[in-house]
Amino acid sequence: MRRREFLKQAAVTAAAIAASSQLKAKTPANPIVRRTLGRTGEQLSIIAFAGIVVMNESTGESSNIVAEAVDRGINYFDVAPSYGNAQERLGPALAPYRKNCFLACKTEGRTKDDSRKQLEESLRLLRTDHVDLYQFHALTKMAELDKVLGPGGAMETMEAAKKEGKIRYIGFSVHSAETAVAAMDRYNFDTILFPLNFVLYTQAGFGPQILKKAQEKQMGILALKSMAKTVWPDDQKKDHPEPKCWYKPASFPDEASMGLRWTLGHPIAAAIPPGDERYFRLAMDVAQNYKPLEPHEEQALLAGAHGAEPIFHLGNDV
Repeated sequence: MRRREFLKQAAVTAAAIAASSQLKAKTPANPIVRRTLGRTGEQLSIIAFAGIVVMNESTGESSNIVAEAVDRGINYFDVAPSYGNAQERLGPALAPYRKNCFLACKTEGRTKDDSRKQLEESLRLLRTDHVDLYQFHALTKMAELDKVLGPGGAMETMEAAKKEGKIRYIGFSVHSAETAVAAMDRYNFDTILFPLNFVLYTQAGFGPQILKKAQEKQMGILALKSMAKTVWPDDQKKDHPEPKCWYKPASFPDEASMGLRWTLGHPIAAAIPPGDERYFRLAMDVAQNYKPLEPHEEQALLAGAHGAEPIFHLGNDV
């Protein structure tokens, strides 16, 4: 009896193992790949989790989407104080995974005191003792660059906070090509976050000069607006169908997917997709199965860019 029961149990166990193997074969692990963030050496998932995704969502929904993103291989999270209650939602949702994630935050403060106040509040809301990357948010005008780098400017907060262990790297986001190049010439930033987009690049000449300078500086290069297309028509600027996108995104899903793949085909570490959940999930799908655009795909994508109004232009430093 004992021998028969043993053989029976062994057969059941073998069948279970075989079934498990078949299941794994059908659903292979396919995590989002990672790239090196410039000279920092950090390894980031090729797309980020934009904090706007959890803005105005419930705590439960926020926890679920963060958990899904981590499960699919995302380790790069980006947020800012200006994103409504995104910090408040992201903090507890990210807490279980914080030690294994790269958290980037921003400040709109241009003075030492204003930026320090924002940093401390962000740390509190994000439930962490440090952020991995702290960035000047939307350095668009040269006057702003002068202010943050001048006496009593926000750079004093950045450098002090780095010594205190509250931030690890210093970067900036920018919507002006001219200001971007000037900033990289004037300070040894670790990272830059800027719009790298198929319409901007080909229709406005916006992006090549930033990319070239950042590569020369061996900076970590992060991209915005990869799935953007153009501006909203006048009659939709205040009331449009994408409440978390101030610009009109590329059409869903094909053009948006190709737009992201076009951006990822450049020497960047990662791209931040829109805060709209549909586009973010699409971006995760693209990233998990990323392949560079084929020549005919790129030709079709760029043909669709002709005549589109770029969301930014050169010479917009006003």
